[in-house]
Amino acid sequence: MIDGLQVKVLPTINGLEAVHAAAITPRGKNGDIDFGAVFDLIDYLSAARVGGIALFTACGEYPALDVNERARVTYLAVKRSRVPVLAGVGSATLDHSLELAREARAAGVAAVLLPPPLYYRYDEEDIVEFYTQFAAQLGSGPAIVLTGEIAPETACRLLESGRFAGIEDGCGEADSLDRLSSCAGDRAILCGDDRLLVHARCAGLGVLSAAACAAPELTMALDAAIQAGDSAGIAKLEAMRHELLAWLERFPLPVGVKTAVAARGIQTGPLPVPLAPARAKCLEQFRDWFKGWLPSTKKLASHA
Repeated sequence: MIDGLQVKVLPTINGLEAVHAAAITPRGKNGDIDFGAVFDLIDYLSAARVGGIALFTACGEYPALDVNERARVTYLAVKRSRVPVLAGVGSATLDHSLELAREARAAGVAAVLLPPPLYYRYDEEDIVEFYTQFAAQLGSGPAIVLTGEIAPETACRLLESGRFAGIEDGCGEADSLDRLSSCAGDRAILCGDDRLLVHARCAGLGVLSAAACAAPELTMALDAAIQAGDSAGIAKLEAMRHELLAWLERFPLPVGVKTAVAARGIQTGPLPVPLAPARAKCLEQFRDWFKGWLPSTKKLASHA
């Protein structure tokens, strides 16, 4: 029992009940993908023994990349990684999402992450039809995980259909995770909000964590403490992680994460959009803080 939560050890579903790092996508000066840096990032996350690496989530800036770029990165990442790879296949159309999913299946991903179509708002019945058509046309494997903003009733309806392996919930409310768990049956639930990592892992749920891309050793040490029921270790590690989260929340995704990864020596490329002068100054302060914070954090994580 940790702070009133009983740690549950649940059977894994396609390896999804784990801590997955939501990876950035390293890019060159002209916006092209930096494949050398992609390899460095995959190696760095694999060495930290994250439960999985999730490509092309919001943290990976997927709307800025075309189908061929994403397919190539997915193929190379699976070949390079020593941990399971999940691939985001979100796009503006069903056809593009299916194309990405088929490429991901050929590459050997553990699962695909599928949000509703980009840009436009759709009625709930349209969302159901989109997911139903996707699953039917994709056919066999890989596992399909629902992501993005989906109404709870629609999410439960889709999970109960038996066509989907699980869902990622990033609304930031513990009650929402608990409601989904009650209707998911044997489907996986992934928490997409870093603030609820301890709650989710104590409940035996998976996690999709942007902070794990910035500080994977801290995140995995915390997860190990949770699984061991080490209350003192959890308190120390979570306190340090919340210092990081407080900084990351000051910037639009994935600005803070990219800055942290770059501070660790991995090329990340330019920010997706320019920041206002005051925010840019704050980002410089974060970079300096992170460089000072990281050594003590790594030391604590290594002894946890």
